[in-house]
Amino acid sequence: MEPKRQSLLADAFGHHVWATLKLIDACLPLTPEQLATVVPGTYGSIVDTLRHLVAADASYLFVMSGGRTPPVDAEGMDLADLRAVMERHGAAWPELLAGDLDPVAVLRRRRDDGSESHAPLGIRLAQAVHHGTDHRSQICTALTALGIAPPDIDVWDYGWEDGRVAEVPPAS
Repeated sequence: MEPKRQSLLADAFGHHVWATLKLIDACLPLTPEQLATVVPGTYGSIVDTLRHLVAADASYLFVMSGGRTPPVDAEGMDLADLRAVMERHGAAWPELLAGDLDPVAVLRRRRDDGSESHAPLGIRLAQAVHHGTDHRSQICTALTALGIAPPDIDVWDYGWEDGRVAEVPPAS
């Protein structure tokens, strides 16, 4: 039996979801005061940045899936709620990526204020990955400012944990 073929972007989005879940898990033991930590140059507090990251991810999926993945109102969500949403995204991204995608197809996003953005699917996919990476980095900076070692969440860590990256020492 031939192995199931996956999207070229499967690892990018697999990492995106995995890293976000690991970061949420690292934040679960934080106190409300720690979750309210704001570091200059970042989006906002740790919890607000996580809410923004997860809500934006839902919005990207909503637009790119043609509404099959619902948007979320993350304001007021706790970390467990945010984690549950990202877990659902762990199934939604591969489902989207398994489709017959046209990277130049222009998708329209309507905002609550009546404005719209028009962008090709390829740009929207790139934005989703970039957005997650940018805000996870900001949260890691805030954790470091608190004296807390952030989790190892780079793509190599994802590959090692998944068992698909290996280090081979030089032959002696």
